[in-house]
Amino acid sequence: MRKTRVLIVDDSRTMRRLIATTLLRDPEVEVVGEAGDPYEAREAIKALSPDVLTLDVEMPGMDGISFLRKLMRLRPTPVVMVSTLTARGAAVAIEALAEGAVECVCKPGHGDNGESFAALPGIVKLAARARLRGPVPAGARPAAVVSKSFAQDRIVMMGASTGGVDALSAILGGWPANCPPTLIVQHMPVGFTRLLAARLDVAAAPRVMEAANGAPLRAGVVYIAPGGPLHLEIDPSGRHCRLVEGPKMHGVSPAVDRLFASAEPSAAKVAAAVLSGMGRDGADGLRALRDAGARTFAQDEGSSVVFGMPRAAAEAGGAERVLPLEKIRDALLRACAASPHPA
Repeated sequence: MRKTRVLIVDDSRTMRRLIATTLLRDPEVEVVGEAGDPYEAREAIKALSPDVLTLDVEMPGMDGISFLRKLMRLRPTPVVMVSTLTARGAAVAIEALAEGAVECVCKPGHGDNGESFAALPGIVKLAARARLRGPVPAGARPAAVVSKSFAQDRIVMMGASTGGVDALSAILGGWPANCPPTLIVQHMPVGFTRLLAARLDVAAAPRVMEAANGAPLRAGVVYIAPGGPLHLEIDPSGRHCRLVEGPKMHGVSPAVDRLFASAEPSAAKVAAAVLSGMGRDGADGLRALRDAGARTFAQDEGSSVVFGMPRAAAEAGGAERVLPLEKIRDALLRACAASPHPA
């Protein structure tokens, strides 16, 4: 099997060594070179033609975002951003994902047990096969278009991971101001989801916010599950968010399956979708929702950055239809209409 060839770009020699050591634990990964700044990286890319770059978010001279923009314009290459667990690092990482980076991992440090780095070899192998796309414009808030009337008790749920920033930006960019309460689990570290919600809030007609424990579910509001140890669910009444402790599922927290499972008693009122991502989180929960009477969908391979989660959901029988991204949005909204018709 051909190895995944990786170029490491980081201004810290120590961090380059740590990344290389971590990657080389996987026999299917080859570190073909290192660069201390974007200028060295540019020459190394020309000489080595790597499959994937790991790119430091913050570097002197030319920052990682500026370099990423140039790279995606001139020589599109899968990029995994390496970020610090600081507010600045998280903000730049969100921007990087919107500019075309495949994934972002956190550098080990205070408050981090190194789990993200342990997953790095698998992430770079996945990135090498990811579908590259252009940047997602932040834009200004669109006109507050009010769609057809929705049934008062409808709820929308979505789950995503790698490629989710792209998918959520596309869906919420056309989401109506009077949308049904919409709950989203996007796999991200603590602190990152608040910034993601703020970015999406600027670009969407409804309000987009990080979910809070006990928050009432309201029309015109999108709730993003906070990154960290708690799972986002809806309470038994189906009227409030709740953040609950519990073990990770599929190695992640919050988990899409936990959100979907909490909605089974209200399944007849739910429209749910599994979007781009690695792994199988959401597959079992989507199947359970469908069996209980929910309308369920999965993003197709052609529009997914990574087809792992949607594929697992489809293979488990959870998705009644597998659709391109732009049709997912329409199907979810039709399923919530006051007088629904076939999606």
